[in-house]
Amino acid sequence: MTTRTVAAIAAVVEMTAGFALIANPSFVVHLLIGAPLSDGGIAIGRVGGFGLLSLGLACWPSGAVVSAQVALALFTYNLFAAFYIGSLGVVGGFAGYVLWPACVLHGVLALLLARPAYQAVRREWFGVQLPKI
Repeated sequence: MTTRTVAAIAAVVEMTAGFALIANPSFVVHLLIGAPLSDGGIAIGRVGGFGLLSLGLACWPSGAVVSAQVALALFTYNLFAAFYIGSLGVVGGFAGYVLWPACVLHGVLALLLARPAYQAVRREWFGVQLPKI
């Protein structure tokens, strides 16, 4: 799977989550962690949805090569999301229907983006080309 394909999949996942949070944050949170939202939580959930939608749009691959910023942004977000969502289930005691599938999805995307992010950063920021394996 190419880096461009992984970046496009990750961008679609984030845009979809963003649209869902904008449309109905209470439903998304109930599916994810199985807890209700207050009125303030609904407002903040929608703002988070705007952020995820923006992340997906900004990271949509526009050329043949995915930039270091895109690869690093998607890798970092997915890594942190996987760890945090997993901690919600293990430490926080939350248990929504999609908590563990979301954790696994973000973890897999982070793993798929780890090497391309590393290579892109070395290529664009330090001018180092890694040998092809």
